[in-house]
Amino acid sequence: MTVLAIFRSRAQSMDFAQKLRTYGIPCETAPAPKEAKIGCGLCVQFDFRFFPRVKAVLRLGKYSSFKGFYRMEYTPSGLVLYSMY
Repeated sequence: MTVLAIFRSRAQSMDFAQKLRTYGIPCETAPAPKEAKIGCGLCVQFDFRFFPRVKAVLRLGKYSSFKGFYRMEYTPSGLVLYSMY
């Protein structure tokens, strides 16, 4: 399952992705889906099995633009995001 860490700041999103990679957590940055309703923010995508480690890395930094973690699910009516944190 794919989880998104959604940020309002592109710079903070890129910094967070780099920190995850430093800690050996595979991730990708991508534009935040329109369903997140944050405009032109970026998100960091990662696999759910890394969720506890990703939360720990988030606590290490000061990410004021962090909106939340969302589980992504595709349904017949389109993409749906479920808040996780």
